[in-house]
Amino acid sequence: MDVHVITHDGVRDASVDELPALLRRRPGGEAGTIVWVDVPGWDDEAARVLADVFALHPLAVQDCAVHNRLPKVHAYPDSLFLVLHAPELGSQGRVHHVELDRVVGPNYLVTVHGPYDDEVSEDAALRDTREVLERLRSGRLRPRTPFDVSHAIVSTMTRRMERFIETLAAQVAVLERRVTTGQHDESEDFLDQLFRTRHGLLAVTTIAAQTAQIYRRVERLSSQHIPAESRHLVGDLVDQYDRLAGLAAEEKEYLQGVIEYYRTRTDTKMTIAAERLAVIAVVTLPITALASVFGMNFIVNQHTRVVELSVSLAIMVAMSLALVAWAKRQGWW
Repeated sequence: MDVHVITHDGVRDASVDELPALLRRRPGGEAGTIVWVDVPGWDDEAARVLADVFALHPLAVQDCAVHNRLPKVHAYPDSLFLVLHAPELGSQGRVHHVELDRVVGPNYLVTVHGPYDDEVSEDAALRDTREVLERLRSGRLRPRTPFDVSHAIVSTMTRRMERFIETLAAQVAVLERRVTTGQHDESEDFLDQLFRTRHGLLAVTTIAAQTAQIYRRVERLSSQHIPAESRHLVGDLVDQYDRLAGLAAEEKEYLQGVIEYYRTRTDTKMTIAAERLAVIAVVTLPITALASVFGMNFIVNQHTRVVELSVSLAIMVAMSLALVAWAKRQGWW
């Protein structure tokens, strides 16, 4: 657990034992102190600090300890509890939903990472908060309220989501080129690549759209829980997530068109092949029927009835030619 004390003079690290004294300082006080507690992974100490030091609601503590499938926001008398997710591309096209829980109070911010899948590295889970911390230490970010720090973290997440969409868009361009130029093998692997890419875009669309709804709820709660100087940032986050949801949805729709083109062309080839096989079966059917009826009567061990055999063969050929001509008129050949 990392404790960072943000003042007008910069950022310093503190110990967990200093938290009670730090939290007693009111916002806008002498030092304008913001306390940021970052929890890289859930453990007993994190549970104790959130329950005893921050007096967080037991349900919020429980939400921090488990993986939440959906984003959420809960309003408490002196704080907001939020659950957000960010996409992380894993092996075989799987998209991991990396969770970040936050508690935004009057003079403090708590960020809790995870739990997340084993395939997700710690660096991937912590990169957004580490980037914001670096900006704070360098002086490029000077927050006035805890929500300013939270906004910076979420904005870092949205920029990464935008790069994620850009990566998938590059994959869409490659797949489209392979489809339109025919530079692909007719295999399940290629169709699997198309659908895995679409799944990634669908995951980003869902995350962005759901998070936008969460921040619309925050916007309605902002008058009670967010300082006036930071309330405009809530609308900015709604706009960011709406834009990401729109970008991902449009790219997904574009890819769906590529998939439909590929499948339509493949289905057309299969239909043509089936029609030709059906014509062949129809043409050979009368030959099979006549041969089965007259074969043993015309060709026997002792002698062959030449006249009857010739007439039968002529009838077979005539019927086959007639069926071929009929199939041609129907457009089957």
